[in-house]
Amino acid sequence: MLREEYEKPRKPPRLPQKPTEPTTFSWTVADATEADLPDVLALYRHYVRNSVVTFDEKPPTLTQFRSKFRHLQKLGYPFRIARSPQGTLLGYAYVFPFREKSAFRKTVESSIYLGPAATGRGLGKVLLADLISACTEAGLKEIIAVIADQGAEASLALHQKFGFVETGRMGKVGFKFERWIGIILMQRSLP
Repeated sequence: MLREEYEKPRKPPRLPQKPTEPTTFSWTVADATEADLPDVLALYRHYVRNSVVTFDEKPPTLTQFRSKFRHLQKLGYPFRIARSPQGTLLGYAYVFPFREKSAFRKTVESSIYLGPAATGRGLGKVLLADLISACTEAGLKEIIAVIADQGAEASLALHQKFGFVETGRMGKVGFKFERWIGIILMQRSLP
């Protein structure tokens, strides 16, 4: 028997590969349109089903979400989205009435959601800065952030970096995934 018949051929050792340049993470931020709503709702559904950062236990329908969007458009409130160069929705941020009584018309509550692939990459900062700027341009005066007291540490830190100050806490106001969750209220005044 010949040696090559019982020994497997040897491969030459692999030379170290040059590290490839990391892929840049880029996006564009724009006003949301009704055409964006299916993607926005799909992202929101992920959070409804998998986290306590929203107290919704059942995702809204597209019809319900479209109605909410149209209401916010009538009020002139910003609703911003971030998309990758390929068109994938990476995140969104918007504001809605803090309370429905007319005296609260200059005070809004903010909401920011990032796609799982976009977290920890600086997009939250960009969206919050953009949202604050859009709210200022819209003549709004106060932004309230209502943040779950569990599982939303990144959101708390982000809002603190942008000058939101804690104005209150409420314990055990939401019950989701068989446990009680409280909220932290944060507020930022606009010029």
